[in-house]
Amino acid sequence: MTARRAAKLIRTGKENRGERHQVPEVAVGKDVLELVSSAMYVDPMTVYREYVQNAADAVDTAKAKGQLPPDSPGLVEITVDPATRTVRIRDNGCGVAFKDFGRKLMALGGSAKRGTSARGFRGVGRLAGLGYAQELVFRSRTAGESKISVLRWDCRRMKAAFRDADNKIGVADLIRSVTTLERIEDSDAPERFFEAEMRGIVRLRNDRLMSPAAIVEYLSQVAPVPFAPNFRFGGEITEALSKHVDVSTLDIRVNGASAPVYRPHRDRFELQDKGGLSFDSVSVIEVPGIDGEVAAVGWVLHHEYEGAVPTSTLVKGLRLRAGNVQVGDHSLLEELFAEPRFNVWSVGEVHVIDRRIVPNGRRDHFEQNAHYHNLQNHLAPMARDIARRCRTSSIRRKWDREFELQARSAEDILAVIAQHSVSRAERDRLALSVEQMLLRMSKIAGMESQQDETDIRGARIESMRAKLGEVMNDASPVASPLMRLPAKQRAVYQKFFELVYECSANRVAAKSLIDRIMMRLEQ
Repeated sequence: MTARRAAKLIRTGKENRGERHQVPEVAVGKDVLELVSSAMYVDPMTVYREYVQNAADAVDTAKAKGQLPPDSPGLVEITVDPATRTVRIRDNGCGVAFKDFGRKLMALGGSAKRGTSARGFRGVGRLAGLGYAQELVFRSRTAGESKISVLRWDCRRMKAAFRDADNKIGVADLIRSVTTLERIEDSDAPERFFEAEMRGIVRLRNDRLMSPAAIVEYLSQVAPVPFAPNFRFGGEITEALSKHVDVSTLDIRVNGASAPVYRPHRDRFELQDKGGLSFDSVSVIEVPGIDGEVAAVGWVLHHEYEGAVPTSTLVKGLRLRAGNVQVGDHSLLEELFAEPRFNVWSVGEVHVIDRRIVPNGRRDHFEQNAHYHNLQNHLAPMARDIARRCRTSSIRRKWDREFELQARSAEDILAVIAQHSVSRAERDRLALSVEQMLLRMSKIAGMESQQDETDIRGARIESMRAKLGEVMNDASPVASPLMRLPAKQRAVYQKFFELVYECSANRVAAKSLIDRIMMRLEQ
């Protein structure tokens, strides 16, 4: 049978069918659990993002049920105990009732959040701690419950099963074998809460999982936390975002800190090797979706664009957020830039609104679909504008350096002339070189990129020219290197320049050529 005929039979439903048999039982092995826990995430610190993200969803639910005031930020307490290598993450959200507790916390996928406005929806984020601790404990209580629900995961036993090649246990049986579900009395626990506790945390990457400072640094970038009160653009950004995005934040306290975790953005960063980085304005853009609705809102903080923003500031790069939680890292959008290096010269974020632009399972990127590609296309002009600012700044700094170089050289030569320690002929030669430098400085000061400094630099040039006239005892002002030449030589140049203007079809180009010649004049 030809391929064409087979295709026709399939379309018409007349293809030959064989005997039907029952599909065998689908085997789901233990390795699935490893894939969605320790093998799921590249950076161990993402465990904090997952638990804080779940806490944010629980707080939103509590607000919807009237258990928390609508304007409450919701509280997340993170406690680090170095002695026992334990970290506890507790929120005051809605909690999980005992009737659902075991089923929800032992399930793989199938989250009830899918299709809602919740940040997480795949039902695997809560398992992030399995790969980094010897024991993972979940506790919760909802309003009206007298006892605390507790689920314990024996991570050591689970990992031993992963390593045992002869152990063919299925994932459901493995979960049952490494978990313990119970209810306990605890009068000290809050009336309503949920907490995840990682015990016996493993040492990885400079032991950052156990570092309160590292936890604050990480969550300040990725978590839904507020801008610092003294960040002057925070209110403007929040107001612009709040028209389209839920910008509710969490009050996250690490080890009982007196102040919550704030976003890392500041008005100014003091830098050891660059002096400082200050922000002078903010731009906000709205990105349309395929159907014309607003798909995302972005903002960019502008500064002098003098080079890459240091990593130590925690704000470098154009970043993406969904549900006010960062997706990926600062490099996610660098492909929008013709020169990727310009991405880390920028500071800004894009908050995704369109629910069809979906973070992937690891939340380190977005699923590739038409809606995400539309977002990229509309962000390209933002990237081009940033790149233009970077190039303009680079060009301006180049000419800034050249102006200062010429000025310092001219001042050094003026000091030599003022000594009156050289012959008249040498003084004339030095004066000519100063005039050439002043001419170069004048051209730089007249450039478009130098317009902000034109008046200041013009005054500086005139001051140096006056000083030159003073030390040379000029009877009349001198404004050109040509006037420093002997009369006969000057007449030859003047005749030549007249011919250039006469024969040139473009007077501007002719003037530019003559300026370059005068800069090269030698006595």
